Amino acid sequence: MAHHHPQPELLVEYSAGALAIGQAACVSAHLSYCAECRKTTEQLETVGSSLMERLQPEPVAEAVLESVLARLDDPAPLSYQSPAASDQLPGLLERIINGDFSELVWRRVTSALSISYLATGDREHEFALYRIAAGGSIPHHRHGGSEMTLVLEGGFSDSSGVYHPGDFVYREGSDSHAPTAIDDGECIVLAVLDAPLKFTQWRYRWMNPFLQLRAG
Repeated sequence: MAHHHPQPELLVEYSAGALAIGQAACVSAHLSYCAECRKTTEQLETVGSSLMERLQPEPVAEAVLESVLARLDDPAPLSYQSPAASDQLPGLLERIINGDFSELVWRRVTSALSISYLATGDREHEFALYRIAAGGSIPHHRHGGSEMTLVLEGGFSDSSGVYHPGDFVYREGSDSHAPTAIDDGECIVLAVLDAPLKFTQWRYRWMNPFLQLRAG
């Protein structure tokens, strides 16, 4: 059961289809864990549909109609069914990764941190998995922009709290922290960023020029 959730304004943007692809994927993955946020999203979509019905119809180009009709045979959209086991990913992430964590390419950043970058087609946000060794920490850092984090396996703590699978955290660019994985197992989180990490400790600052945003 998730204890940390997206802010209401993020759920409004998600329901309206206003979030970028990477951010929408992260929120959608959280909904796989969280019945509370699923219910809120469904209510927001109902309100949005009601408002749409009150709008005056506008003519559209024939090509738009043909595009919609062509998609009628597309596979059904992913459901929000919760993962049935601790090693099962939310459906949307399973489709993006197309395999398990061991099949991914991991880039080692520090002795405790490895990153695997995933492609979503979002040109504005980096979409990546962060793997933190049991008891290990990501060096204290800040961001030049926003960061969405969703815990997939294990858990971590920082100065703001303790987070477990399904927990969602949103941070502004001015925030800084040093996540530390819990001692009884490695932690894997999904992170969606619109600016690269910036380490603040002297021993790691030399790495900052190499930490470029990998969007796309």
